[in-house]
Amino acid sequence: MIDFARITIKAGDGGDGRVSFRREKFVSKGGPDGGDGGNGGSVWLETDKDLNTLKPFQFQKKFVAENGEPGGKYKRHGADGKDLVIKTPSGTIVKTEGSDPSVLLDLVKPGERVCLVKGGRGGKGNWQFRSSILTTPKFAETGSKGKTKQLSLELKLLADVGLIGLPNSGKSTLLSVLTRAKPKIADYPFTTLEPNLGVMEGSDPSDLVIADIPGLIEGASKGKGLGIEFLRHIERCKILVHLLDGAKLLTSGVLLTDYSVIRNELSQYSTSLLEKPEILVLNKIDVLNKKQMIQALTALKKTKKKLFCISAVTHKGLEELKKELYRY
Repeated sequence: MIDFARITIKAGDGGDGRVSFRREKFVSKGGPDGGDGGNGGSVWLETDKDLNTLKPFQFQKKFVAENGEPGGKYKRHGADGKDLVIKTPSGTIVKTEGSDPSVLLDLVKPGERVCLVKGGRGGKGNWQFRSSILTTPKFAETGSKGKTKQLSLELKLLADVGLIGLPNSGKSTLLSVLTRAKPKIADYPFTTLEPNLGVMEGSDPSDLVIADIPGLIEGASKGKGLGIEFLRHIERCKILVHLLDGAKLLTSGVLLTDYSVIRNELSQYSTSLLEKPEILVLNKIDVLNKKQMIQALTALKKTKKKLFCISAVTHKGLEELKKELYRY
């Protein structure tokens, strides 16, 4: 998924004013009649509901609006340059580039349109400068230059529910059974290399958008595994669903340790993620016996989080989990 891009935008230059004088068959010394130049086109950013990545910016890095046309004879106004509208997904954050970057915009509504740089103003023709004192002005105004900006675009997915957990905990499988999404699923770590989205359908408008992000490992904040940059995609989520791999109990895995690893990596990215509502989901309970289940429940009770036990493969416990998610 392309979720970051750097672009350069430039508004159109204003057209120059015209220097001309009225000349006709029986008018040899007419007054000034140079028209004004047209305004340059502006650059706009508009969110498009049909886009979900910044891939259109992967190869095109520069966007330039049209220049205004120069003024004409007979006081004719030059044509304005056409505005340039750049389409981007909802959830795009626009930042200035440079030594002191700052957030300019956070576009979350579909169809939202914002002007990034305004086109240059057209110059005045010499007709505008006539007066009782200066009856034949032989000069005109130059159109102003359109501004240039260097910006960075950062996409944060708009999802209601964020699935987090260690690699191979079953996040993609859960996404596929809760929604119609078809992420890649395999029995090895880091099958998911980029965020996946799915919609869990309910009674409209109760549909929930669920985001499955790549698995985190201990040390991800220091660059191990796939890192933690994907965590930006769950910053807007209303609730986090923390999946734990119940099958680890078969090899003496410690679920509480796994839980702590993920919580620590979240804190390294942003402490605000720790404040989000979170529920625990113990997955793969179909492979556990009664003793192992008791062991798991006893350990996870210490987190003081609401716990759901499921099997994404056999669909056991999914209805209870769905009901809980719809509460948000």
